[in-house]
Amino acid sequence: MNADSIRANLKNSPRLKKFVDFLVMNQTETRPRWYIRLLAPLYQHRGKGSVIHSSVRMDTPPYRLFSLGRKSVIESFSCINNAVGDVIIGDYTRVGLHNTIIGPVRIGNNVNLAQGITVTALNHNFDDTTKRIDQQGVSTKAVTINDDVWIGANAVVLPGVTIGTHSVVAAGAVVSKDVPPYTIVAGVPAKVIKQLQ
Repeated sequence: MNADSIRANLKNSPRLKKFVDFLVMNQTETRPRWYIRLLAPLYQHRGKGSVIHSSVRMDTPPYRLFSLGRKSVIESFSCINNAVGDVIIGDYTRVGLHNTIIGPVRIGNNVNLAQGITVTALNHNFDDTTKRIDQQGVSTKAVTINDDVWIGANAVVLPGVTIGTHSVVAAGAVVSKDVPPYTIVAGVPAKVIKQLQ
């Protein structure tokens, strides 16, 4: 039985899914239980020469994909979370200090994320005013950061965004819409300030 058929079986059986989720995730801390974290080297893909600093919080349960490419680095005090969607990071990519990445997120090759960046594909649902927000679940829209992108310090990349090849996101920008290739964006919300080609 492969991973896809296991996921399909869990999706079709809500009670079984809830039980497995309880076994894998600490419900209060919303992170994998300690015994799951011990097994992480067996189910995480780490490319040759890649580095994940010891202070990185790896919230990567085994029922989603986490992949870090060759010679890529995740720097200290970052948080990687694939609990609601895969996180795939390409080759020669650097995830800077204090970054938060919440899947589903795909980051290409030769990408540089500076410090304090948030890349999130997750939103909390809130439309039903008869329920508390924490009772309404979450929704996701995948984020894609293509090859050869530089994102400046403290930028935020929101759900559903695609950032094109060889683009630059200025420090402090909030990216809520797609960024075309070969473009510099800045501001809140981020707007195109220069075409590089």
